[in-house]
Amino acid sequence: MKENGWLGLTFNALFLTFILAPLVVVMLVAFTDKGFISMPFDGASFRWFHAIIENGDIVSAFWLSIRLAFAAATIGVLLAVPAALAIARYRFPGRAALTSFFLSPMMIPAVVLGIAFLRFLSLLHLSGSFWSLVAAHVIIVLPYALRLALSSAIGLDRDAERAALSCGASRFTAFRRVVLPMIRTGVAGGWVLSFIQSFDELTMTIFVATPGTTTLPVAMYNQIAQTIDPLVASVSAVLIVGTVLLMILLDRMVGLDRILIGEAR
Repeated sequence: MKENGWLGLTFNALFLTFILAPLVVVMLVAFTDKGFISMPFDGASFRWFHAIIENGDIVSAFWLSIRLAFAAATIGVLLAVPAALAIARYRFPGRAALTSFFLSPMMIPAVVLGIAFLRFLSLLHLSGSFWSLVAAHVIIVLPYALRLALSSAIGLDRDAERAALSCGASRFTAFRRVVLPMIRTGVAGGWVLSFIQSFDELTMTIFVATPGTTTLPVAMYNQIAQTIDPLVASVSAVLIVGTVLLMILLDRMVGLDRILIGEAR
């Protein structure tokens, strides 16, 4: 394979700098000792990291986002796996239309979905509850879980499953002991992407969330709209570091290549 010349290396370095520069700036601003966003600053301080702990709204919004993302990703995967197996294994009228229907939330603008969810939940008098927010997020993350589960299920050899059934295993046992391990990389990758999508979702959640169900992205948006202090920068810095550590941990334990694209280590 031909190695990149100096021009290619320069382009790659400039591209990486362009991508990473905003993250670096956010990390630096988080350590400012001033009461407003300042870059560059005269002195470094952990003042705004201590402010995160003292801000009860941010902390409660973080844990709410964790619970919401976990519930939405789990329910989304539970719905996506049987749907993916049915679409991949069987040929029936409306199969393509059903697939497009499941994937349609990816093509609809988040603003449109937010207004639709707000209207629908208001008509049913369900707005403001945690589980109504979970239901809305499940619809948002289902396409991500379905895409990866479907990629693992297409072309799956069913001989091992038939052998298990012929040996007396029930269909559920054959699914749990044979089929699920064969598609686990797609299922795991779909869960991870669904969790990230639910945790970061802002535009749609603004319409559905209430003061009692404020997620972390909504709380950060409100903080930016009301104040100019660097608290949001410090929260972002914590999330950046946490994400990097989580990715390193997943790579060491399982392998990101296996989770995201299904390759063996």
